[in-house]
Amino acid sequence: MPQRTRKTAWILCKKLFQFLLALFLLSLAVFYMARLAPGDPLRSYYGESVERMSPLERESAIHSLGLDQPIHTQYKIWLSNAFHGEWGISFKYKQPATSVIGALYQNTLLLGGLAYVFTFGLALLLGIFCALHEDTLWDRAICKIGTVTNCIPSFWISLVLILIFSVNLGWLPSSGAYALGKAGDVASRIRHLILPLTVLVLSHLWYYAYMVRNKLMEEIRQDYVLLAKAKGLSRRKIVTRHCLRNILPTYISLMAISIPHILGGTYIVEQVFSYPGLGSLCFESAKYHDYNLLMILCLITGALVILSNMLSQVLHNRIDPRMKREGGEDSWTEPTRVLS
Repeated sequence: MPQRTRKTAWILCKKLFQFLLALFLLSLAVFYMARLAPGDPLRSYYGESVERMSPLERESAIHSLGLDQPIHTQYKIWLSNAFHGEWGISFKYKQPATSVIGALYQNTLLLGGLAYVFTFGLALLLGIFCALHEDTLWDRAICKIGTVTNCIPSFWISLVLILIFSVNLGWLPSSGAYALGKAGDVASRIRHLILPLTVLVLSHLWYYAYMVRNKLMEEIRQDYVLLAKAKGLSRRKIVTRHCLRNILPTYISLMAISIPHILGGTYIVEQVFSYPGLGSLCFESAKYHDYNLLMILCLITGALVILSNMLSQVLHNRIDPRMKREGGEDSWTEPTRVLS
């Protein structure tokens, strides 16, 4: 086997081991914390009727759910079942936890995916616009507005938009993913997406746009830009053809590592707008001690966070020449400035 192939296989095995170890530690921490947290899981399964249970009935209910054994024993049983694809039932919904998630994960993918695309697409355009109009009224105004809005919590923006566009004007719905009985109505889904999507984009847009602007400002002050100006190239051509090309590796890496940031914002916005998705399920499962559902949701979220960080590292090593290793030692090289 060639040395390069062996090295690639070793790196993949190492990453896989790190990924599985991180998930194992996460599952262990969530399992213990959930069961040691104050609250009654029987209330999630039996509702208000748990208050009318006799001590004998309560003991039988706890035994039927497997909650009467030591926590480490419960974890061993859960881990063994998970390896066989059995994730247990949701206490609150009285059906397999995977079925509950399967019915709602598309909503989170739609909302989070659109927010991700709009945020980074608009941030790139806004950053380029500010770089092209450096220190003008437009640039200063956008920077000031971004600084202010970036300090406002997303839940507060959500409440303000609900008050204006749902309560006072009545233009847009304030909750849900679609109108009652219109799950297949595209127009209804779009109307229900407008407010939460707006909040998500506004909450993240300015931060990334400001980063793009600052990176472009750094590039504009490089020596190769002076050569481009001496050749008679306009500022627009210099920024869009040369500076932008040199910051794209950093921006792509930033997009990968920012997935948890967007995902966390999506969870919060889902809860504020009562948007049925993984975020709402996370809050519900934690509130009602729905252990099995909570475990899967935490593992899904944790896996996405870990994978996004690994992806960011891989992309950064691949597309940034300064991160390449030569001869087994870290060898940093300056990126090539291309003028054509």
